[in-house]
Amino acid sequence: MSAEFRRNLLGPEPTLLPPEPEITDRLAAGDEAADLAARHPTSSLLWAILADEAFAEGRTIESYAYARTGYHRGLDNLRRNGWRGTGPVPFEHEGNRGFLRALYALGRAAGAIGEQDEAQRIRTLLSDSDPAAAEAIEAS
Repeated sequence: MSAEFRRNLLGPEPTLLPPEPEITDRLAAGDEAADLAARHPTSSLLWAILADEAFAEGRTIESYAYARTGYHRGLDNLRRNGWRGTGPVPFEHEGNRGFLRALYALGRAAGAIGEQDEAQRIRTLLSDSDPAAAEAIEAS
């Protein structure tokens, strides 16, 4: 049995997005996510933070829009890093957290505006990416 055959039986390897130390360092230094997003618009983490802030302030439609942007930026990044639409995207890897947080925020906002089908699809994708992600996001 070939190594390629065995690997295919186990499914795709986890996708690990590159970390964003310049962004996490700036956030830790007190920079605002909105200011950073203007300079780093491809960062799912920044869009997820904006989505969380908007949702916490009751601005659900803005939260949905921010989360959708982070989700799409994350999909682009996943594809650039070898993801083919399925397979693990582990939350434990810091570089993946922005995408998973944006995905979670999108599902939350979709549910809040009555888009139940979308909210369910997002929950499924989040669980397929990492079954422990939602719990880890909720705990943080």
